[in-house]
Amino acid sequence: MKIPPFGLTTQEIREELAPLRNDFSIAVCRAKNPFNIGAIIRVAHSFLVREIFLIGTEPYYERASMGMQKYETIVECPDEATFLEAARGRPLIGVERDHARRTLWEAPFPRGLVFLFGSEDDGLPPALLDACEDVVAIPMYGINHSYPVAIAAG
Repeated sequence: MKIPPFGLTTQEIREELAPLRNDFSIAVCRAKNPFNIGAIIRVAHSFLVREIFLIGTEPYYERASMGMQKYETIVECPDEATFLEAARGRPLIGVERDHARRTLWEAPFPRGLVFLFGSEDDGLPPALLDACEDVVAIPMYGINHSYPVAIAAG
């Protein structure tokens, strides 16, 4: 894998990474903890996602993302309707255990998809679940009932 030299400007690094980006995005709805959001941005950067949608999330994630937000396309959407407009025409795949139709391992992944993750407490709101083409669960074992959002999105 090609890693750009650190002697480049932020814009030059973004340009170097652009052709390496994968054709999927992630969206996080109403996450409350800036450290979770920062971790998600860092992991998304490691996977070179196309973009990161933050829906109804306060923009206090910069410190927690350890500077990686500078190299990512982050689309801040104040609410679900704004996100749905921004993602219009793209397949939306919700990641949520309680409403899943199948597991992550069983699901097809169409090009350009957006993985949707809900908040730490409330999961995905009904408006976003209804807009999803599919809803998948990440398999888990034992008695734990959910993954932390930063882990699930990673």
